[in-house]
Formats: sequence, C-alpha cells, structure tokens
Amino acid sequence: VERNTSPAAGPMSSSAAEHDCCGGLSNIDFRKANLCVMTGLLAYVDPTDLSFVAAVLTIVFSPLFWNVVARWEQRTRKLSRAFGSPYLACYALGSIILLLNVLRSHCFTQAMMSQPKMEVLDNRTIYFLGLALLGGGVVFVLSSFFALGFTGTFLGDYFGILKEARVTTFPFSVVDNPMYWGSTANYLGWALMHSSPTGLLLTVLVALVYMVAVLYEEPFTAEIYRQKATRSHRKS
Repeated sequence: VERNTSPAAGPMSSSAAEHDCCGGLSNIDFRKANLCVMTGLLAYVDPTDLSFVAAVLTIVFSPLFWNVVARWEQRTRKLSRAFGSPYLACYALGSIILLLNVLRSHCFTQAMMSQPKMEVLDNRTIYFLGLALLGGGVVFVLSSFFALGFTGTFLGDYFGILKEARVTTFPFSVVDNPMYWGSTANYLGWALMHSSPTGLLLTVLVALVYMVAVLYEEPFTAEIYRQKATRSHRKS
C-alpha cells in the first residue's frame, strides 16, 4: 500500500488511509500501529543533521558522565581528596551536571528548530497541552530539588553524604524518580509547543536513557544505604 510520508504533505487524514495503515479498526495490530507512528515521525527527521546528532550525543552523554564519575568517586574518593571536602566535590560535580543539562536543552532546541514542523500538531490544543506538560514537569523538577537539597539531587550519597531516611514527601509520594520524569515531561511539552516530530523522537530518547539510568543507579544507591544501615546497627 502506498503511503505519503513527505513532510510537506504531513500525516494522512483520510479514514481509508488509516485503515490501510493499521489493518482496520476492528482488527488493530498495535505493533504495526506503533510502527506507523514512528515511520510518520521519521519522515520529518533528518538524522544526519548536525544539530540532531549533537542533541542525541548530549542526551546520551549526560547520564553516562555523571554515573561513571559518581561511581568512580564512591570507589576512590579522589574527588573528595582533590577538593578537600566531599561537599565541595559534590558541588563541583553538580555544577558540571547543570551545565551539561543547559547544553543538552540548547542542542535539543536547535535540533527542533532546524527540522520541519508536523502540521497535525500545529494547533492551540496541542500547544496548551505542551504548556501544561512543561508546567507540570517544572513543578516535579523544582519540588524534587527542594525536597532533596543540592547534595541529595546531585549524587551526594556517592560522596558519602547520606540522608537519615528516604524522602517520601511530594513529589516522591506521587511518583518514583520525579526529577527524571519531570525533566522528560519538560522536553515532551517543549516538543509539542513547537509542533516538532524531531522533539518527540528526542523526548523518547530522553525517556529511554533515564530508564536505563534508573536501572543502573537504584540498586547501587540501595546498596550504599544498606551498608550505612549495617554500620549503624553494629554501632548500636
């Protein structure tokens, strides 16, 4: 079945085309439907564009960088010794992470601006949906930061700066890892506000990278606090 995948033409709007794509509403194969959606988005994206490549690299690099450095510090304590304090070392790493996040957001925006919009997303309803997601994401990110503090947000536990107990107040009472999902909501909202299929694809990458980071971080962090509890129990 021939399908129009030209960015200029936009997504198909006829019901016949939708039935051809998904096999009929009464017999939907969701794997094919998802493939159709991804194919439709990819028609708008030039993956060889330098700004797109830069966005992909910064999205993948940031969590990789902070996890590698934090684990290295937890094993060696070399940053703490170099800065003369685990707090100063954590502040330094946190500052670098913040700068990397600024760079990532800049590259994400530049990638969106360099590639075409998707006409079906270019309306007020989608714009305000994106604005709502952006606002919700900002609430999650900021409330997470205030609940954890600077060292709690930026891997202080890898520097030996441990909290007395697990934080369970908002937004942690609503969702696990609210900083990550709030950040993902920010990117999703920003992409929708710009009617950008490139932004949507990059947001999927952001979410996938965060999911991998959570799988990598949580067992390690849990082990740090398990060791702390064991030491406290022995002292008592």
